[in-house]
Amino acid sequence: MDHVDGMAGAGGTAGAAGAAGAAGAAGADGTDDEVGRTLDAVGPRLKNLRLGRDLTLTHLAAATGVSVSTLSRLEAGLRRPTLEQLLPLARVYGVTIDELVDAPRTGNPRLNLRPIACKDGSTVLPLTRRPGGIQAYKFVLPAPPRGPVEPVLRTHEGYDWIYVLNGTLRLVLGEHDLVLKPGEAAEFDTRTPHWFGSTGSGPVEFLSLVGKQGERAHVRAAPDPAASERS
Repeated sequence: MDHVDGMAGAGGTAGAAGAAGAAGAAGADGTDDEVGRTLDAVGPRLKNLRLGRDLTLTHLAAATGVSVSTLSRLEAGLRRPTLEQLLPLARVYGVTIDELVDAPRTGNPRLNLRPIACKDGSTVLPLTRRPGGIQAYKFVLPAPPRGPVEPVLRTHEGYDWIYVLNGTLRLVLGEHDLVLKPGEAAEFDTRTPHWFGSTGSGPVEFLSLVGKQGERAHVRAAPDPAASERS
């Protein structure tokens, strides 16, 4: 996978969790009807996601722990999904629960940056909205449906710092082929040929700080090496 250039954004919040959890609740203000309509529309979206990733119901059942019959009923709209079913589906598809149920936007509209799905099934959520300087993104990369992907290395102007949140990230950087686990970070000049993606064991989420003109993040405070040696 190439970097932010040419890619769109993803991420999101758990605003849909309340919708799933409230599926069976009645309300006097009509909100239960709105929740019902939202959940009734999930089926076609689930089916499109599965077909777009070339997955069979059997493969999806094995990856999520949800039975084939239940998945089939969900996609056909014969059953409304629960939060316990939406969580593993979102994890396998590499999307948020909000995206699965098409939840409405919430919060300050000036800060509500919407995720955009990429053709390869990945999503990127821009976390900043300002011209120039270092830009922040959250990447969600799905596991390849049929084993590891052959890396296609790219280059572009800039400097990148990445931090893995969940899953394992494969980073090919020049002659180096690295695997980063949650809590691990890497930084590099993006003029160095590079590629990153899931290791194939599952989806991966990571943060990226990108200076498109070569800007680098500056650490204002760092641990004292001498203090570390004394402890």
